[in-house]
Amino acid sequence: MPKKIVFFGTPEFAVPSLDALVSGGFDIAAVVTATDKPAGRGHAMTPSAVKKYALAHGIPVLQPEKLRDPEFVDTLRSIGADLFVVIAFRMMPEIVWAMPPLGTFNLHASLLPKYRGAAPINWAVINGETETGVTTFFLSHDIDTGDIIDRVAAPIYPTDCVGDVHDRLMELGARLTVATVHKIFDGTVTRQPQSALLAGIQPTPAPKIFRETCLIDWNRPAEEIHNLIRGLSPYPAAWAPLSLAGEEAKPIKIFSSEVTDLPSESTPGTVTIDGDRLLVDTATNRLSLLSIQPPGKRRMSTPELLRGLH
Repeated sequence: MPKKIVFFGTPEFAVPSLDALVSGGFDIAAVVTATDKPAGRGHAMTPSAVKKYALAHGIPVLQPEKLRDPEFVDTLRSIGADLFVVIAFRMMPEIVWAMPPLGTFNLHASLLPKYRGAAPINWAVINGETETGVTTFFLSHDIDTGDIIDRVAAPIYPTDCVGDVHDRLMELGARLTVATVHKIFDGTVTRQPQSALLAGIQPTPAPKIFRETCLIDWNRPAEEIHNLIRGLSPYPAAWAPLSLAGEEAKPIKIFSSEVTDLPSESTPGTVTIDGDRLLVDTATNRLSLLSIQPPGKRRMSTPELLRGLH
């Protein structure tokens, strides 16, 4: 009898891994995902990306509001799964992750033990890292601290925004997920405690991104601000109140930038229009804003915005 898997996941990041398991012939007995959420201007109830995939492929879907709910736990237990696979899901109680005989593993978008937390891809780019990766590990009591199964590194290029790195790790993670399931089912899996790696890797927190996280402090060096913009683009996007063409300062989203070789000459946050460039003074050099979105308008290139101002 083929071994059964229950897949836990919600956003687009998890879909390629689920698809790779389905395409690989594994028995996905059920999918557990978030409840439908209101989205768009009409606030219509919208299913998660994982739910959409599951329904299109005839996979049963469970959407518990609380993972400790006795009815959900009983339903999950009745499936009789051998393994749980968790990708981009919420924290799980032990009553759930300890259930399957072969354990529960998570695909995490960093090279653990570095960047533990909810937003590892964002923080790797924000902090100017040149390398990140994906890790599979068995769940344990503390978040992102379980025994490592496997890790695969990936570059972060200077021109990358977080969207580029997300998509790269999404595909890399799908391959690692399948490889990890094969090792567990074949009995060839190994476990490496994260403590064995701590001598060479300093754990870095990667907390959830909030609106205040995205607010630009122009008193920081230009390179730091540039990396913050990269690490939040295209979503949720860095922002700052800026005054354009003498208008009152408005909160403007900034999607891409470039550090210039022009030293700042004015108070940080001062905006200068130089031809088709929009320059902002920082603690070091002027930062050129390349792609922005004023409130109530669409995203546009700086030259396009400046043509509208003129």
